[in-house]
Order: sequence, then structure tokens, then C-alpha cells
Amino acid sequence: MRIAAVDAGTNSFHLLVVDAHRDGTFVPLLREKDMLRLGDEVGRDGRVSDATSERAVETIRRFRAMADSLGVDEFVACGTSALREAENGSALADRIHAETGVKIRVISGREEARLIFGAIRTSVVIDPAPALCFDLGGGSLEVMVGDGGGLLWSGSVKLGVARMTSELVESDPPSAPDLRRLRDRLSAGLAPIAEAVADLEPAMAIGSSGTLCSLAGMVAARAGGSVPLSVNQLSFKRDDFLAVHDELLSSTSAERARMPGGDSRRADLLPAGAVFLATAMDLFGFEDLTVSEWALREGIVLDAIGHHDPVDWSEDRGDIRRASVLNLCRRSNWDEAHGRQVSRLAVELFDHALPLHRLGPDDRELLEYAGLVHDIGQHVAIESHHKHTSYLVQHGSLRGFAPGEVDALAALARYHRRSNPKPGHEPYNALDSAIQERVTKLSALLRIADGLDRGHTGVVDSVDVEIDRDRARLTVHAAADCELELWGARRKRDLFERLFGVTLDVVAAGR
Repeated sequence: MRIAAVDAGTNSFHLLVVDAHRDGTFVPLLREKDMLRLGDEVGRDGRVSDATSERAVETIRRFRAMADSLGVDEFVACGTSALREAENGSALADRIHAETGVKIRVISGREEARLIFGAIRTSVVIDPAPALCFDLGGGSLEVMVGDGGGLLWSGSVKLGVARMTSELVESDPPSAPDLRRLRDRLSAGLAPIAEAVADLEPAMAIGSSGTLCSLAGMVAARAGGSVPLSVNQLSFKRDDFLAVHDELLSSTSAERARMPGGDSRRADLLPAGAVFLATAMDLFGFEDLTVSEWALREGIVLDAIGHHDPVDWSEDRGDIRRASVLNLCRRSNWDEAHGRQVSRLAVELFDHALPLHRLGPDDRELLEYAGLVHDIGQHVAIESHHKHTSYLVQHGSLRGFAPGEVDALAALARYHRRSNPKPGHEPYNALDSAIQERVTKLSALLRIADGLDRGHTGVVDSVDVEIDRDRARLTVHAAADCELELWGARRKRDLFERLFGVTLDVVAAGR
């Protein structure tokens, strides 16, 4: 099913077109955005001007044409704070429907929070739970508390960044009175919420929206000199954020637009966003923030899928991660039988060889996913497909993975053939030395597992590993002839032997 979702927001209108699957996953086909800044006018005049109304109609008309060209089955549009509050918001929604055929459902703050939380819990692993979530929009702030099972509490307050900037900030950079007004407004609005959610004992904080994602990118750029391809599930600490906070409040809009990691189109809104986050950290008492790139438009898509095929996500973080990996595999036309066989054998090898590698459960999970994706680069080209696999993983918009985990998975999948990890390789060189060591050990296991399905026949049923000082014996159990698989494993054992200081014998059971 092909779905188009529109978020008609206070700052901007967003279009997302996806191919949706019954398991709740979807493949983005098109993203489009137009910064209309309805909230500026609504905050100042209480209504949307004729000129901006005309632009809004043209934007939705263009979105509809783009969606129709892709043959969408369902078109869903939601309007938020600006359309809720504008005195002519209802008239504008009616005009859009009359002139474009798109019916915009103007939703309440509570409904907005419900949709956003649905996106957040499908995008970011909530661990530990429950999570305190903030979606900092242009006109309103949605606050949610929930876990993998669902939403526990939600509220909406008129503390959006565009609204606060328009009403409270008069200078560039913000003056001391500007900042005092921002902090006073935020403290008055957030203190009752902090008191209301305290009994739920949230164990982590998550932020969504363009402004909070921009702040996350700026923190990452300042800390490491580069911005990840995706900031989804990127976490940063209070002290690292406060350094960016101070720089933002002392910079002009033009200077903020040039700061690495940010969005130049949000330069005027970033001070209000920074003051919000600092105030929230004080009032709610959290020291770290994790960001979700998914928000309302993805929530609209997930809700539409749920109306056709309800998805029951459990609280296991592996549900999000595994579904995301399998979605990437499907998008890459993978050899499913081979991918699942290599993944299964890699995990078996991991378990049996534990005394040699001494890695942990997170590494085991990473190896499982690397087995699934290791050959997806063949979708691009057979030649150098290991490099194509690495690229697809890095750019695959994997949900539930922190940026560093995406890099580790991409590096691991790159080394399933015979080339060894090298400092000059991307993304291996972006990993710290401890993670590089773990990736190298896991790649030794992955390449043997790949060799054990050399013929892509799934003939190997299981494996055992016996370790005796400087020798290890890999026994292969198969119901049919497996000479090709034995050869494949022997051909790929050199890294295993060098890393773990053993000679590896590969034999068939019964010989």
C-alpha cells in the first residue's frame, strides 16, 4: 500500500510518501518540505494572511500532484497548532479541500502527541523505560511519557519555538531581557508538567522535531568535528549541549546559520530551542537527551497502516531494530534464504567460540544483523558488493540504532569477504579503537559463517566448536554433502586463526 502523509505544521508543511508493509515498516519514496511560517502571522495577527493562504494552497496542490504521480492509495493530511488557533484556520482548511481535493484534519494537541509518540517508539529504542518525550514544534510543545507498550501520559502547551521567538525575542543576538522572558515563560509552562509526570519516574529523555535534531547535530559537530548521516537515536550529555547553548545565545542569526550541524533555515529559532532544552533539563532533572528523527508525519503513516493492519510492537528493543534491518534487506532485493542462513550460523559460531572472543550480548546482536545484510550490496553490483553493502547500511535510515552502531554494522558487513580491516577504510576509521577491535573479531566469525553457505543451498544444519589450547575444531553437521561449504569455511579462516591464536580445523560430522 502506498501512503502519502502531510504534516501541515506551524513552521512548515511536510510531505512523506511511502510504500507501507503489514508489519508496520515502510519505505520512504519521497520527502518534500515548504517553510511557510504560518505561526509567525498567527502569533502576531491571529490569522493567516491572504498571501500565505495562497502559498499554503499552492503547496498542498503541489504535494497532491507529486503524490498522484507516484500512484498513492491513501492521502492523509493533519493540521496542527497554527491551523487550530488561526481565526481563519477552518476557512483555510476548507479552501484547501475545495481547490486541491485534500482534506486536512485539524487535530488536537493530545491527538498530535499520540501520533508523535507512535513514531518515536517505532524509531528509538526506549531503554530504560519509561521515556519522557518532547516534540518541540513551531506553535506547540507536546510532552509525552510512555514505554514500548504505549503512551502513559501526554499534554500539549503553547511553547513552540516560533511562537516564543515571535512573542518574546526582540534582539539578535537575544538580549538579557529576551532570555529572561523566555526562561520565565518556559518555567511557568513546564513546572506543572514536571510535577505531573514525576510519579511516572521517567528513566530517559527523548526529543523530536527539527529544532531538537538540529541541536543534536550541532552538539555532534562540536564534539567530533563531523555530523552523522543520521542523528536518529543520537544521545548527548548536558555539559556538551551547554557549550553549544552558550554559543547560540551569543551569536547573531547569520552566525548561527553557519554553525556546523545546524539547519540554516532554523537559525532564528535556535536560541528559543536552546533555552527550552536547558530549562527542561533543570526542571525535569535529566542529564542526557536522545533524539528521534521521526515525528508527526511518520506517526501519521504508522497510524494509517494500523487502521488496515494493526501492528503490535512488544517492548523488546530487538523488534524495532530487526524490523528495520529486514526492511532494508527487502528494499535491496536480498537473497533471503542465504542471509538468514549466514545470520543463524554466525550466531551459533559466536556462542560456541565465546571462550576465544569474550564478546557480549550487544555484539551477538550486531553479528546477527550483519549476517542478514552482508550481501545486500549485490543489489547495486556484484563487483565490490561488500563496499556497496556498507554504503547501503550507512544510508539505510535504520531505526533503533545509534549513529555509532550504524557505523559498526556497516564496517562489519564490509569485511565479510577476505579483505582485512584497515584504518583508512570508511566507516571503520570513524570507530574508536575498542569498537574497531570488536568489529574485527565479529568479522572473523561472519566470514566463516558466509563460507559455510558457499553454495547458497542451506545444507548446513548446525555447527559445534571444540577448543583445546592452540587448536580449535569446527564440526559441521549437514544432512547432505557439504564439501563446498567445508571448503568455503577453510578458505575464510585465516583472520579467525590470527586473531585468536589458534589453528582451526573444519570437518564434517562423522569424519
